[in-house]
Amino acid sequence: MLKKYTIQLFATIILVMMTPSVNAVNWSKFTTPTNTKPYTIGKTNNGCISGAKALPLEGDGYLVVHLERGRHYGHPLLIQTLQQLGIQAQQQQIGIFQIGDLGQARGGSLPFGHRSHQSGLDADVWFNLKPESYTNLNKQRSNLQQPSMLTRNKKGLNSLWTDQHRQLLKLAANIPEVDRIFVNPRIKQDLCKTVTGNRQWLQKIRPWYHHDDHFHIRLHCPQSSPDCIKQAPLPAGESCNASLAWWFVKHPPTVAKKTKPKKRYMPSACKPLLTN
Repeated sequence: MLKKYTIQLFATIILVMMTPSVNAVNWSKFTTPTNTKPYTIGKTNNGCISGAKALPLEGDGYLVVHLERGRHYGHPLLIQTLQQLGIQAQQQQIGIFQIGDLGQARGGSLPFGHRSHQSGLDADVWFNLKPESYTNLNKQRSNLQQPSMLTRNKKGLNSLWTDQHRQLLKLAANIPEVDRIFVNPRIKQDLCKTVTGNRQWLQKIRPWYHHDDHFHIRLHCPQSSPDCIKQAPLPAGESCNASLAWWFVKHPPTVAKKTKPKKRYMPSACKPLLTN
């Protein structure tokens, strides 16, 4: 009996040693989603997703770029949100916008570019709305230039910034599934100065480092995903007050402190995704 137990224990130890740690996994090697119900796990900067769906590479009002990255996967709610935004943009003749990174097929940490985009709830939308720039694309659509909306001195917005961009942000913010949208602080400042009428949607527009050539959409945690960890609620109001002015007094809007990321332990609920 003791011998049988010893053999079983030894086999278990070997299996554990051979199974990669959830943290040590290169999530980008998984190029297909799991064949399960959509389920978001963990935080946007420390999580994963099962049952992700792929965003069609082009549709009404949008075009997915940087296909070589394989980051056009997300929760079905994110796919629906982007498709809805594309249809609305087309109806209002805003133009065809480009969609950059969503997430990987099973989420998880990305080898470069983002700390978030891990749980299938994030997407980047470029501000470039010029259809003439979409000609002569290479096969992977990786050669598109993404111009900044900032002036050279970073203290304002340049001539590329238009009412179409303001309208696109308003459309995105008014989609109920959207929790918040990150933009450059100068863009938030412009919206605070120019938007008239109903301004409630400005609450969702959050200033953040960089984001001068694109905006970042983040959804609420889906109700069907109790293991999804919600972000802190947004402050009440438009946030066109001292909290916005802080960015221009103490923190240059395009410069973030380079800090060593804290070691995070991936939720254990992500482990089945490594074998499914």
